[in-house]
Amino acid sequence: MATEKKFVQKAINDFEVKQFLEVKLERAGVSSVTIQRTPIATRITLEVQKPGIVVGKRGTAIDELAAELKQFGIENPQIEVIEVAVPALDAKLIAHRIAKSIELRGNVKQSMRIALREIMAAGALGAEIRVSGKIVGKGGKAKTITVRSGFLKKSGELMKLVRKAAFTTYPKAGAIGIRVKILPPGAKLPDKLELPPEKPPVEAAKQEEAAAAAEEKPAAEEKPAAA
Repeated sequence: MATEKKFVQKAINDFEVKQFLEVKLERAGVSSVTIQRTPIATRITLEVQKPGIVVGKRGTAIDELAAELKQFGIENPQIEVIEVAVPALDAKLIAHRIAKSIELRGNVKQSMRIALREIMAAGALGAEIRVSGKIVGKGGKAKTITVRSGFLKKSGELMKLVRKAAFTTYPKAGAIGIRVKILPPGAKLPDKLELPPEKPPVEAAKQEEAAAAAEEKPAAEEKPAAA
């Protein structure tokens, strides 16, 4: 029983640390937080959109962050910061961006369409954005608006490749939930045929000329029979 309590307490502690980091580093755009505990140290990997905010000038911000983590019982935190390669293909960052746009401007449909265009322009094979809640300008009633583009299945093995995220914002009208699904570029679609690569035009033309020359070459003349 003591072992079970230890695992539960560890999970609760990790959840509190992740919540703290996401709120603390909101301006940096946190995509994911990974915590790995070892006997020597606790390794925390932060995947963010703006690493400079986390690190700070000459590493002062990250040193302060490591000191603050000690309140959660982490004695020797080792923080690694990784920059998100393509923010427009990160479902969590997109959901957070839509939420902030709704809070500032209130135009839900416009925020959704802009985000969808950014996702598809970044090379996504498909995407879906769904916003539900007390949407301003819709009579005060709870509504759901969905925009989608490209290829995105709802079930099957392909769903394991879909990047998903959810975020809730709280404007004056009431809570609004945002869900984002993105099928990243490079995902192999089950119904897509892979054709062999075409030959370069110059090489194909040379082969055609050689074949035509072989057909036009006259047959060898037969020697006359000896008298």
